[in-house]
Amino acid sequence: MRIRIPSLPLIIMAVTLTLSGCAAMQKSDATQTEQELAAAGFKMKLANTPDKLAHLKTLTQLKVVPHEQEGKVRYVYADAKYCECVYAGDEVAFEKYQKIAINQRIAMENQNARMNWGVWGGYGWGW
Repeated sequence: MRIRIPSLPLIIMAVTLTLSGCAAMQKSDATQTEQELAAAGFKMKLANTPDKLAHLKTLTQLKVVPHEQEGKVRYVYADAKYCECVYAGDEVAFEKYQKIAINQRIAMENQNARMNWGVWGGYGWGW
């Protein structure tokens, strides 16, 4: 019995589709986070010069990170990949962002819980 190995183009196509799906999910997550940050009062600034873009790329990406500036804590979210921008907020905005993010996650969990997964045999799909 011969074992048939998929052709290289098929393997490349499968890997490409998988990676593009992951990239789409990452972009969606970034967009959602940026909407939550804006709703919380974070200010968005575009990296509209080469110097700003170069600096933006040195920051921790797609995570809210505290930075001390003039004796005050500022929270910064850098996105060099999708919007080429930075969001910055103070402690009040950060606390509001945390509440918004938690409420959003709870809403998503509640939505998933309401889905009737039983018709599919549960989360294991039953197949």
